[in-house]
Amino acid sequence: MAPWSGLWAGLAGGDAYRGTPVIVKMENPNWSISEIDGGEDFLPGAGGRRRRGKNAKQITWVLLLKAHRAAGCLAWLASAAVALGCAARRRVTAGRTDSDAIEGECEGEEEEAAHTVRRSRFYAFIKACLLMSVFLLAVEVAAHSNGRGALAVFAGSFYASWVRVRAAYLAPPLQLLADACVVLFLVQSADRLVQSLGCFYILLKRIKPKPISPALPDAEDPDAGYYPMVLVQIPMCNEKEVYQQSIAAVCNLDWPRSSLLVQVLDDSDDPTTQALIKEEVEKWRQNGARIVYRHRVLREGYKAGNLKSAMSCSYVKDYQYVAIFDADFQPYPDFLKRTVPHFKDNEDLGLVQARWSFVNKDENLLTRLQNINLCFHFEVEQQVNGVFINFFGFNGTAGVWRIKALEDSGGWMERTTVEDMDIAVRAHLKGWKFVFLNDVECQCELPESYEAYRKQQHRWHSGPMQLFKLCLLDIIRCKIAFWKKANLIFLFFLLRKLILPFYSFMLFCIILPMTMFVPEAELPNWVVCYIPALMSFLNIIPAPKSFPFIIPYLLFENTMSVTKFNAMISGLFQLGSAYEWVVTKKSGRSSEGDLTASAPKGLKQLTAGSMPVIDAAIKEQSNPKKKPKKYNRIYKKELALSLLLLTAAARSLLSKQGIHFYFLLFQGISFLLVGLDLIGEDIK
Repeated sequence: MAPWSGLWAGLAGGDAYRGTPVIVKMENPNWSISEIDGGEDFLPGAGGRRRRGKNAKQITWVLLLKAHRAAGCLAWLASAAVALGCAARRRVTAGRTDSDAIEGECEGEEEEAAHTVRRSRFYAFIKACLLMSVFLLAVEVAAHSNGRGALAVFAGSFYASWVRVRAAYLAPPLQLLADACVVLFLVQSADRLVQSLGCFYILLKRIKPKPISPALPDAEDPDAGYYPMVLVQIPMCNEKEVYQQSIAAVCNLDWPRSSLLVQVLDDSDDPTTQALIKEEVEKWRQNGARIVYRHRVLREGYKAGNLKSAMSCSYVKDYQYVAIFDADFQPYPDFLKRTVPHFKDNEDLGLVQARWSFVNKDENLLTRLQNINLCFHFEVEQQVNGVFINFFGFNGTAGVWRIKALEDSGGWMERTTVEDMDIAVRAHLKGWKFVFLNDVECQCELPESYEAYRKQQHRWHSGPMQLFKLCLLDIIRCKIAFWKKANLIFLFFLLRKLILPFYSFMLFCIILPMTMFVPEAELPNWVVCYIPALMSFLNIIPAPKSFPFIIPYLLFENTMSVTKFNAMISGLFQLGSAYEWVVTKKSGRSSEGDLTASAPKGLKQLTAGSMPVIDAAIKEQSNPKKKPKKYNRIYKKELALSLLLLTAAARSLLSKQGIHFYFLLFQGISFLLVGLDLIGEDIK
């Protein structure tokens, strides 16, 4: 609005005016100020003379507006802090911990006791480090205090002895371990940098996998193109929230119905869920879709056993390719038309993998951080490996396999919890090539609760270690090129699956806080700050909209190293928890509206009212249903590590180590938030 004449102009005469005209824009909640460089005609009586600075009233108004903005920010921070405090109080009052979750999942007292013993060892190690840090902090505080008397003399003598012991016996092994972890850190960082440069080269040269013989349909007969027999499998287990969406998406794939068969592989142990899925399959069958329902009474081998059982059907021999979609995945109608043509006249091709996209990536902070990780995985890791070496880990879903390649590789095996990686490695050893299509997307969901994400990551990081021990000799004996063997052993397994979680946990969660109490062992600033920041920057480039979350992402990755390290150790030493298979909980947020909104331009997506079965599915899902109770829990390992890091941060203040203090402080707060389950879904 225009400036107030009485306030800004002062006296009627132009000589009385000595300030710069200011326009105050009152756009709630933020006010902005625009200064106007006054000219001759701005105010009458100015005489064309140049204004000579601001008067006291203008400065007062500027300060008041800035104070108002600062007060708004403080109010927002205060309300966020209050909400966070209330949520933390609810967690502590409820008293539910991750141990309670184990009791609910284990069947029988013996299995529960075994779980408790296995997990208590790791927790006991963390508690021992915490107690040691608290004791050493008390010693340091007593030594730095200027006390008098016999107690002060005793404290000084004890501290002098402690300094000699730590310098002679503790610092050398701690420094050796730190140097070893730093070397591993640099090697892994170099690998990530090379992958990022490879991705940049692909973008610069516009490299994109193309079919050898494009399947161009006949202009007069659109159905005369390349349409081989394709089998589509949807393995699921108690997927009550998402089964309708996935079945609807698959049944609407743009492919001749005579060349397409859908298998719904239901391993649900809930009779109600079984009945609902069976009814949905029957609806689509009556509507003309070629779809069958299969249910196993004995759920042996989990997903691998389910897929293996489905491939044993007699009619499978009539099909050339099999597309696999998990229960929360919803392919676009043109999915098969963009993937299957790559197999034509390319007999060495065994797998075509599409990338994932996420309908709930902005749901909460946890899903945003997961989106950063997975965008880097697909955009950089999968794409670079697919372009340069024709091999990558199968993601378990949103991919199309040549059935001959599956059979030649030995089929699905139930020996690990990562059956997708298992079949990919065995197919690679047989000489089959893989293609990754970064521009073909399939929508799915991200875990919205930390409990679900934690269990998923445990399975994803324990399974590769099981597989590595099982297939190491096969890799050494196979007849593929030496560099491919080296890539599998040293890069694919050791560096990215074993070394990464090992140094992440040991370096940033154990060694760094210990060096605060044993200052003779040092970690340079570039290890603590600069290189981790660079790696986080590289990770976040494929998801540019997530740049505001670069610091939370760096801290959260270190926080998750606890779960990943525990899982890696479980898989490496074949502990019982390595064989846990917990179906990731789905919220059912993927909907027909989500598919329509995020469909590529020019792609005709299914709309409400186009088919009566879809309308019925939408109405049924819109009705509120009773869901089993879920709880937020306290995670004891993360909470103990937060206290360890905060204790080390307090110790670093005594030695005035700036970067180390801030890193330990914020990392400790990150562990605290995760330990109180404040990062994901808030269940009230």
